[in-house]
Amino acid sequence: MNNTQVTVFVLLQLWVSPIGHVVFGMFFTVIYILALAGNLIIIIICRFERTLYTPMYFFLGHLAALEMCYISVTVPKMLHSSVTGNTTISYVACLTQLYFFGSLGSTECFLLAVMAYDRFLAICKPLYYHSVMNARVCNVLVSCCWSSGFMSTMSSVLFISTLQFCGPNHIQHFFCDITPLLKLSCTNVHQTETLIFLLASVILVGSCVITLLSYFRILTTVLSISAVNGRRKASSTFASHLTVVSLYYSTMIFVYVRPTTSGASSFNKILSVLYTILTPLLNPFIYTLRNNEAQLALKKTKEITILHIQRCLSL
Repeated sequence: MNNTQVTVFVLLQLWVSPIGHVVFGMFFTVIYILALAGNLIIIIICRFERTLYTPMYFFLGHLAALEMCYISVTVPKMLHSSVTGNTTISYVACLTQLYFFGSLGSTECFLLAVMAYDRFLAICKPLYYHSVMNARVCNVLVSCCWSSGFMSTMSSVLFISTLQFCGPNHIQHFFCDITPLLKLSCTNVHQTETLIFLLASVILVGSCVITLLSYFRILTTVLSISAVNGRRKASSTFASHLTVVSLYYSTMIFVYVRPTTSGASSFNKILSVLYTILTPLLNPFIYTLRNNEAQLALKKTKEITILHIQRCLSL
């Protein structure tokens, strides 16, 4: 057996033909810019508009910051490889990308569960909402989401770092993901697979159950609303939120909650586009920019910005 440790991996892209490089490169560049712009707008209006100083928008601001980091872990490297043709990534860079991707993904799961519980309290328990979701509790919940997300992934990456990679070095993915990386190891990965399966089950399934239970209680409350217009508006918002959450959790659970590394690599690559690229693009529009409060805040921020620019130009 060749015991030489691999120091460089080769990432396989979503496209093969030269035309595909150009078309998909331009397509994902536009998506990346839109995702960054949309989430940045949310952060700005949540930070500077006092009418949005509520727990819901506090969590949405953190979700927007998380999505900017999440999509930036994978897409820039993919676009760089598309432009330069250099699809290699060093062993250290691969583990680093894997760590941040897993950490941010875990954090998003926790944060989505917290946001769903926040909406459950606001809609189903309005009398207790402000006493429960005060500033201190919100800060503690967000801190727990970020710290738990980054700590939970550390053990998996440490286990993977102890494995030997003797070759081949072609990762069947457009970024360093756990399953295709473990397939390249020339040592026994059973313990690592078991650990990852247990962690993924607890994080993904656990947060998904909390999220769906909260939305189920919200749905029963929404359906009990007597006013037809109010019920229609609330149902529309609920449906859009549930669609994005279901898309995110279903694809993540299908890809990661498996006892072994066996699976359809090509199909997994397609599914990963949904939760690594599409979700960060849709979340700003689904959760925030469709809300009347956010639209008014955005309009107000735009008017103030234009006024400041005009004053600067007049000096």
